[in-house]
Amino acid sequence: MLIDFKDEDFENKIKKEDASVVQLSASYCGPCKVLKPLMLKLSENEYKDRANFYYADVENDGINLGSQVGCKAVPTVIIFKKGVEVDRLVGGVPESHMKEFLDKNI
Repeated sequence: MLIDFKDEDFENKIKKEDASVVQLSASYCGPCKVLKPLMLKLSENEYKDRANFYYADVENDGINLGSQVGCKAVPTVIIFKKGVEVDRLVGGVPESHMKEFLDKNI
């Protein structure tokens, strides 16, 4: 499941979770629109028991998180463990590359 992120989720959820994957995106971003279905697929299949997946629109409900983590480009995927950033991946990537990134970090 890809959870729609709201800024309060960082304190209420991400800081408490063993692993969280956050996709920072914007509605105008073409690569973000391509990445979202991939992240949904991964969150519902091979990674569903390994991490919670969030979708944060940096223009709306994820605007504070985007600023807080220094997001300079979208899409950006950040992996957090107990609220601490472990790694980030910037830009649209193929499924195989995203799986390598997730396997390395969660």
